Amino acid sequence: MHRILIVDDEPNIVLALELLMKKEGYEVHTVDDGDRAVQAAKELRPDLILLDIMMPKMDGYEVCQRIRSDALLKDVSIIMLTAKGREVEREKGLALGADHYITKPFSTRQVVMKVKEILAARSSQ
Repeated sequence: MHRILIVDDEPNIVLALELLMKKEGYEVHTVDDGDRAVQAAKELRPDLILLDIMMPKMDGYEVCQRIRSDALLKDVSIIMLTAKGREVEREKGLALGADHYITKPFSTRQVVMKVKEILAARSSQ
C-alpha cells in the first residue's frame, strides 16, 4: 500500500484530499505546517507528498528543498498544490525538485490521476 503525506494548512482541502486518497486505497497522513512536514517525511518515509506552498513556519519551497537534500528522502515524489499559479512560481517548484505542480482551485480528478500516474511510474522502476 502506498503511503501519502498531505501537507496543507487549509482544513477543507486536507479533508477533501484525505478522503480522496483513502478512497483510492492509500495510507494517508496529514500535517499542517512546513516544520512538521519535514519531520513527518523523515518518520513516515511516504511514497508521495501533496505539498502546499503557502504555509506557516516553513513554506513548501523550503520543505521541498529539504526533502530533496536528504539522502533518505530524495526518492519521495512531490506534487505541489498551490494558489501560486504564475509560471515563475511553477518553474521554481519544479527546479527545487517537485515532480508536478497543480494550481488551486484544482480538479480532484486531476489530482487523483496525477497521484496514480506518479506512483505507477515509481512501482515500475
